[in-house]
Amino acid sequence: MSAAAAGPIIEARGATRILPGVVPVTLVADIDLAVHRRQFVAITGPSGSGKSSLLYLLGLLDVPTAGSIWIEGRDTQTMDDDERAATRLATLGFVFQFHFLLPELTLTQNVALPMRALARMPLRQMTERAEGLLESLGLKDHCHKRPEQISGGQRQRVAVARALANDPPLILADEPTGSLDSKSSEQVFQILRDLVDRDGRTVVAVTHSMELADRMDRRVHLVDGRIVSDRLQPQRAPEPA
Repeated sequence: MSAAAAGPIIEARGATRILPGVVPVTLVADIDLAVHRRQFVAITGPSGSGKSSLLYLLGLLDVPTAGSIWIEGRDTQTMDDDERAATRLATLGFVFQFHFLLPELTLTQNVALPMRALARMPLRQMTERAEGLLESLGLKDHCHKRPEQISGGQRQRVAVARALANDPPLILADEPTGSLDSKSSEQVFQILRDLVDRDGRTVVAVTHSMELADRMDRRVHLVDGRIVSDRLQPQRAPEPA
């Protein structure tokens, strides 16, 4: 096993994000967080505690004011914009509270978008993979539909398929069940749970739901931009790989 594979898949080291201004606003402060492979991690905390800000730093969608984010043993602060974009496309998949599917594209075309951006396979193979992912999530008969033709829960499943398009080892989810009814919420949660248990991926999810957080492997709780607790759930806690 390589040193990168043996260590955390993603790590924040003293990560701080401050919005400049007449009165600077600290979003997160001095965050130290190491997430290992095959963990399902909940990030919880009250509104305004910095949950999404931390997730955007981990996802390379924002840059720390101080500190660093490491992915698979690499310091992303030393990367240029092109390297960061390539790392984000190849290593990370994103699921947001609102699916952000493009309404003018079919479901297959939406799922294929990250593959087109990464440009590592021919178009026909991208289409076949996108359709296979949709089929695996129970959407085989909807591939050629557009987002407005399916339900909210189905759209979120399409968003999960899109997150998996480039076969990333790490999925970052920001309130992935927050806009769904209880049945659809459970379906999406179980898909994420299976990505860890069945596929061996790592999932880090921001959630307001304590019921869902209790069913994850680990809960990281933020208050005022700082981690105030970080505990493994005893019934599911995996050994770091």
